[in-house]
Amino acid sequence: MGAHHRNRHLKALLGFLLCLICCGSPVFAYDNPELLPKQSTPVVDLAKAFSANQRSNLENSLSEFETRTGWKLRVLTQYERTPGLAVREFWGLDERSLLVVADPRGGNLLNFNVGDALYALMPRTYWVELQTRYGNQYYVKEHGEDIAILDALGAVETCLDRGGCQFVPGLPAEQWLLTFITSLLGGVVAGFASYPKKEGELIAWPWLFLLSPLWIMLFGVFGIAPVISRTSEALPLLRNFLGFFGGALAAYLIAQTAFGSSSNQENKT
Repeated sequence: MGAHHRNRHLKALLGFLLCLICCGSPVFAYDNPELLPKQSTPVVDLAKAFSANQRSNLENSLSEFETRTGWKLRVLTQYERTPGLAVREFWGLDERSLLVVADPRGGNLLNFNVGDALYALMPRTYWVELQTRYGNQYYVKEHGEDIAILDALGAVETCLDRGGCQFVPGLPAEQWLLTFITSLLGGVVAGFASYPKKEGELIAWPWLFLLSPLWIMLFGVFGIAPVISRTSEALPLLRNFLGFFGGALAAYLIAQTAFGSSSNQENKT
């Protein structure tokens, strides 16, 4: 019995000491307002992601944007220390507020606390795309944490000025390349479908219409729609059109040469 009681007391003492360590350390504190500045500011840069000039310019920009539009955009960068839920009261976050939390420990740099009024203008898929585009490790490594945060904020401000967005503005090179490839594949399908199957026929319209759901989906849905919805630039659109018609022409000529010559030989025999 004595050994049993000693073990119980030892476990209780260890638990008490662990509680003191966790509660007394600001690293583990879930609500630590001591980390927040005394003066009002839209940017709390605990991780030192910005230079002094960047932070000052960002503070002025966010304050001017709030005065002009009424939307409250706030930025918190953190690494080992976090103020936790204390930021809600510090900034008075409400339905017209967006809190951008930059913390690289989660794999993706960016996290968003989005007010309900913002969801009415930009759906949840928008915020997922925003996070994956600017917060991924490759983008952060290439541009830096500061630029990743600023680019994400710039996209949000652009959409709020437009009155809302379904997609994140801008077309990254890798995303455009995907739309170009699908446009090219759509053209290949259309070209193979339209090569003449009968003597004296120029375009096999029945086959072209039969396979139209496939090549229209590749070209229109995956090749053109993402470009139109994300940018007003004409060059990516022109390239995709050229890719479609180039793929269609190449496939048409290849199919006509390969299958047309074999059918001619069969007719001769």
